[in-house]
Amino acid sequence: MAPQKGLFSYENLVHAIAGATGSVVGMTVFYPLDTVRSRLQLEEGRKAKNTLAVLKDLINEEGFETLYRGAVPVLQSICASNFVYFYSFHGLKSVTGSSSNQSAAKDLLLASIAGVINVLSTTPLWVVNTRLKMSGVGHGKNQKPEYQGLWDGLCKIIKTEGVSRLWSGTVPSLILVSNPAIHFMVYETLKRHILEGRKPSEVSPMTFFAVGATAKAIATFLTYPLQLVQTKMRHGHKYPDLRQDAGTLELTAYIIRKYGFQGLYKGMEAKVIQTILTAALMFMTYEQIVAFVFKLLLRNSHLTVRKK
Repeated sequence: MAPQKGLFSYENLVHAIAGATGSVVGMTVFYPLDTVRSRLQLEEGRKAKNTLAVLKDLINEEGFETLYRGAVPVLQSICASNFVYFYSFHGLKSVTGSSSNQSAAKDLLLASIAGVINVLSTTPLWVVNTRLKMSGVGHGKNQKPEYQGLWDGLCKIIKTEGVSRLWSGTVPSLILVSNPAIHFMVYETLKRHILEGRKPSEVSPMTFFAVGATAKAIATFLTYPLQLVQTKMRHGHKYPDLRQDAGTLELTAYIIRKYGFQGLYKGMEAKVIQTILTAALMFMTYEQIVAFVFKLLLRNSHLTVRKK
């Protein structure tokens, strides 16, 4: 059978599964870099050394396993998050007819809407993930984690802090919809130029890797300060002279006053390296899965026609 169109279609499901799988592959490979980024963003006393130096410090201080602290729930969350995002983006393209009439402006709009859907539905998972990643930090290697997993973290936060706490950092997250929106816009635009007159199967995997890396680099450089504020809001900042429920603008202004504008870019090196490599590997994997499935689908369709 041929790929279907519409919101609830096999084609959208393929894109969603491929995107989710690609994101898990990318995050699994480069997860330690995300750990470095989180620690630099949240630990005020940790010096902003280069990424390799921080990796060595963490291994010496807490053991190699600390680099993968909280990895399982992060992978579960990123899988769910990217499934929602890819399905929403390609579903919106199908119902609006943008699949056959694409432009950078349409890509940006649809990616932004898909991002809002993703943020509102998956923010609680990322709040728990940030807590899990920092659980036990500063208390030695044998410190028992505060939460035993995603579900345990969700239940305990609701019980002790209220349901609303699960959506901490939602405002900067909604603003940060601009990150994947810019990423998808640049990626889709570059991809259209590369595929002009060619099939996806005729393009090398490394080309998609390079396109994914370029698109993510642009998006990350433009939105990093908001990502830092978002992380602090999700985890809960440690500033004694600032109220715990400080909003996005108040927290941003405080960081600038205390550390200058460079304070908004603490940990950016690790973030840039991690997100660029993760996104590049994700899109390379995604494109290969989509191309394989649709090729298989087309072959089965031709076989069916021949039998008839």
